[in-house]
Amino acid sequence: MILTVVIASLAYATPPELAFSRLLPAAPALAAAMWPVIPTVLLGTVCLLLMIGLGIAFPGLGTWWTAAGIVAVTVAAAYGSHVRLRREQTLFQVRLVADAAQQVVLSPMPRRFGGIEIEALYLAAAAEASIGGDFYEVVDTKYGVRLLIGDVRGKGLPAVGSAAAMVNSFREAAYDEADLVNVARRLEASSTRYNAAFAPEGLMERFATALIAEIPHGGGSIGILNCGHPPPLLLNRGEVHALEPTVPSPLLNLAELIGGHYNIDTFGFAPGDLLLLYTDGVAEARDRDGEFFPVAAWLHRQPPGCPGELLDALHHDLLHHSRGRLDDDIAALAVRRSSPEPLDGQRDQPA
Repeated sequence: MILTVVIASLAYATPPELAFSRLLPAAPALAAAMWPVIPTVLLGTVCLLLMIGLGIAFPGLGTWWTAAGIVAVTVAAAYGSHVRLRREQTLFQVRLVADAAQQVVLSPMPRRFGGIEIEALYLAAAAEASIGGDFYEVVDTKYGVRLLIGDVRGKGLPAVGSAAAMVNSFREAAYDEADLVNVARRLEASSTRYNAAFAPEGLMERFATALIAEIPHGGGSIGILNCGHPPPLLLNRGEVHALEPTVPSPLLNLAELIGGHYNIDTFGFAPGDLLLLYTDGVAEARDRDGEFFPVAAWLHRQPPGCPGELLDALHHDLLHHSRGRLDDDIAALAVRRSSPEPLDGQRDQPA
């Protein structure tokens, strides 16, 4: 509307040979990008009437040629507005489906199990997506609180399908299996079955890293089985420790090629400790100069706080470091043992 008024004013106030009136078709064309069909047509009609009025005030202005251009652009703009609205509606429905899928694949957070407080962060690399190839899950079992975080190679729907298959497998195995090694074998079997539906070529390209952790009820330790995943970071009394595996375990979907020996490492996890589990999208976020995000140094600078505050700061600093552009999906879990846990029957349920 402002553009229409400006063009009409210039056309009236300047000599006819400058022919500012020929810019009037730009107004309905611009309106099609923002307005529905009827307002776009009405604006085109206003421009047409303005052009006729200018033609009466300034004979020889080429009124009819410009008027024909306004009519043609208005018709095209109305159709473009109609197509845009249909696509926006389709995109809205797709996003609703994506949000529903996210609720299925990724459990809602936060959760608290007795003295264990857990929060999650998830950022999809694709701006239009809610989920990607990174995944996590937390369950409270009779063996302890068990956590899963992982990263499927690749992006898009195939990566989401593979992530969903492993999360669903973990939800069952974590309750059934007493040993984390058997949980890892169930995840491996699930990944293998899922990828068997695809062509055999490129099998090496369809693998996933994963980390499974177990925090026993009432204990001061944490067991970790790491399948090629970035090691979690433990913040203990102001010091940051990377919980590296003593013996690497095979990546998921590669056990048949490189062996199926899994190793569990046990680390201390005392009240007040804070554990950060993350996918490689965090560590590989680059700044303007191509420098990676310094996760360990960043965690060392963080003040004591709850897991939610830590992940809020991580979210902010990651976007600042990468200038708002993420090249990979990002998932992170922050876990804090706040106090000794009560008896099993008194543990809190998920929030």
